[in-house]
Amino acid sequence: MPDPVPLVAERHALSRDSDAEARNARPAFPHAGSLVANAYGRRDYYLRRLLAISDVLCLALAMGFTVALGVGMRTDSASEYLLLGWVTLPAWVVLFKMYGLYERDTKRLSHSTLDDLPPVFHAVLLGCLLLSCWFALIAPGKLAFAAVVVFGGASLALVLAGRALTRAGFLRVMSPERVLLIGTGHASGVLIEKMRADGSLRLEPIGMVSCDPGAEPLVGLPRLGCLGRIDLQSLLVEHRVMRAVVADAELQGEQLLELLRDCRATGTKVSLLPATSSVLGPAIEVDDVQGVTVLGINPPVLSRSSRWAKRGLDLFGAAAALIVLSPVLLLLMLVVRLDSRGPALFRQERVGQGGRCFKLLKLRTMNKDADRRRAELVANSKDPGWLHLERDPRITRLGRFLRLMSLDELPQLVNVLRGDMSLVGPRPLIPEEDNMVEDWARSRLDLTPGITGLWQVLGRTSIPFEEMVKLDYLYVTNWSLWGDVRLILRTLPVVFRRQGAN
Repeated sequence: MPDPVPLVAERHALSRDSDAEARNARPAFPHAGSLVANAYGRRDYYLRRLLAISDVLCLALAMGFTVALGVGMRTDSASEYLLLGWVTLPAWVVLFKMYGLYERDTKRLSHSTLDDLPPVFHAVLLGCLLLSCWFALIAPGKLAFAAVVVFGGASLALVLAGRALTRAGFLRVMSPERVLLIGTGHASGVLIEKMRADGSLRLEPIGMVSCDPGAEPLVGLPRLGCLGRIDLQSLLVEHRVMRAVVADAELQGEQLLELLRDCRATGTKVSLLPATSSVLGPAIEVDDVQGVTVLGINPPVLSRSSRWAKRGLDLFGAAAALIVLSPVLLLLMLVVRLDSRGPALFRQERVGQGGRCFKLLKLRTMNKDADRRRAELVANSKDPGWLHLERDPRITRLGRFLRLMSLDELPQLVNVLRGDMSLVGPRPLIPEEDNMVEDWARSRLDLTPGITGLWQVLGRTSIPFEEMVKLDYLYVTNWSLWGDVRLILRTLPVVFRRQGAN
C-alpha cells in the first residue's frame, strides 16, 4: 500500500476551540498526482461512525423487541435467538455501506433522514431475507416468517429514528461547516441568504472568490480574491474552508477542472450551482437548499473501511475462485505445454498502484518469441495507443480459444492474493503504454489494477486507448463496493458473449 496521503486536518476541526488551534497548523497538500485520499476529514469521519453505531444499536434493539414480543418463536430460546441475531450485526453495517448510507452526508449540503428512506428500506428488506437464510442454515425451523416481518418493520422505524437523532445531535454539537462561494450571480446570492436563514443546516458562509476582478462583494460576504490571481489551495487552508460552492456557469471548462483539482488537493468538498447542461458523472447527487439546486460531488476519498472492504472482497473472491477453478487451471496449463513449446505461464511486467511495477501472470497464448516480434507489428496496429491487430500471427491455436473465453486471465487470481491486483480496477498497462498516460489521467494508478473493470465490461479492445484511460479515471472517482460487485456480475455475460476479445 502507498504511504498515507497527508490531509488538511485544520479544515475539519471538531469545535471552535480546535478551529483556533488549526490556525497555527502548517498546511500539507497531497502530491499532485494523487486523486484518492486515505481518510475523510474529522467531521465526516465521526458522523459516519456515529451513524454506524446508531444503526447497530437500533438493529440490536429491534431484535430484542422481536424476541420480547415472541411472535413465531419458542419462549424458552430467547437468549439463543438474540445471540444468533447479534452475531449478524457487522454484516448489517457492510450491507448498509454497500447502499451508500454512510457517504451521502458528505456529498450533500442538506441531507436529511427522509432521504435515507429508500436505501434503508431496500437494505432492510435484503437484510431480512439474508437473516432468514442465516437462521435456516444455523437453526432450522426456529424463525417463523411472522418474526421476520416484525423485525423488518421495527428495524426500519428504529434505524430511521436513530439516524434522525444522531444527525440532530451531531449538528448541534459540531461547529458549522465553513463555506466559500466561488463565482457571483443571482443564484449565488439567493443560496447564501437561504444558508443564513436556515440555522438547522449548520452552514457558515465565510467569503467569496469572484471570477471577475471588478465584481462587487455579494450579500455582505467579504471578497477574498479573484480566481486566477490567487493561490486557491492556500486560501482554502488559511480560511479552513470545508466546502466550496461553485457557480460553474461562470467558469470555462479548464478553469473549472483546475478549481476542482485544487479542492481535491486540500480535501475540500465541492457543491456546484449548475449550468443547464452540467453533467459530471454518477458521483453527483442532486441537492437543494430550500429550493435552490446545487450538485454534490463525491469527495475523492477511499476511507479505511472502504479499503478493507475492497481488499476483503478481493481475498474472498480470489480464494474461492482458485479453489473452484484450480482443476481447470491445472488442466489448461498442461494443455498449453502440449500445444506449443514454452512455459505454461507467461510473466509480464505491468505498472500497478502508485506506479510500482509487478509481474502479471497469464496462461501463455503466444509463441515464445512474441515479445521480440512486437516492434515490427506495432505499425499495423488499429489503435496507436497499444498493439491491436485484427489477427495477431503470434497467437497459438489454443491461445486464440483461451483469449476468446478470457481463460488466460485465470492465473491473475494469484496476483490478487498477493495484493498486486484487485478483482476490479483499472487496466494494468505495460510500461510502454503507461508512459503515454499523462497529467490528471495518471490518477488512475491511485487504485490497484484489476482483472476486470469498466473497460472490460463495456467493450475491451473495441474501446480506444484514450477512452480506456477516461473510463479508468471515472472508475477511481466513483468507486463503491457495490459498484465492484456489479462489475464482477456484469463481467460473466461479457466473457460468454466474447465481446471485444482480441
